[in-house]
Amino acid sequence: MILTGPQIEREVEAGRITISPFARAQLNPNSYNYRIAPRLRVHRTHAIDVHADHPLDEFTIPASGVVLEPGRIYLGTTVERIGSTCFVPALIGRSSLGRIGVFLQYSADMGNLGACHQWTLEIEVVERTRIYPGDLMGQMTFTATTGSVALYGGHFGRIDEPTAPPRELLTALA
Repeated sequence: MILTGPQIEREVEAGRITISPFARAQLNPNSYNYRIAPRLRVHRTHAIDVHADHPLDEFTIPASGVVLEPGRIYLGTTVERIGSTCFVPALIGRSSLGRIGVFLQYSADMGNLGACHQWTLEIEVVERTRIYPGDLMGQMTFTATTGSVALYGGHFGRIDEPTAPPRELLTALA
């Protein structure tokens, strides 16, 4: 079951959910709005080989904003450190941004129990779109678990920067 906004706030206060910094104004009826941090990365090449390294270029979103270009995947992070050992987090975009062609987390929206960090955002735009540092970009929901719990100890659960996967993770199943 998905936690309501008031229950998310109670769980933050009890220490069972981490959202830092936390702002009550960012609570929704059943989610918490996250913001985009000013640092973005983008793949250096337009032809990405899943069996090779993925060099990234990095830039800072200025106060005046930056125009994102179609055909690129931008990697950013949430301003907030978010996680829980009790509830499964899920990162989704905002419908208001989706309606103007800004898409987030269309492949990896489910987090893991035990991961607590600034979440990497996968951002793609349909049209040239200006965004600003600190913009509300999406929502985090939290789902209660049943059964025994195994906390995540993998590669991405502790990273606070926009991160592409190392090729070892992509080729491990090949």
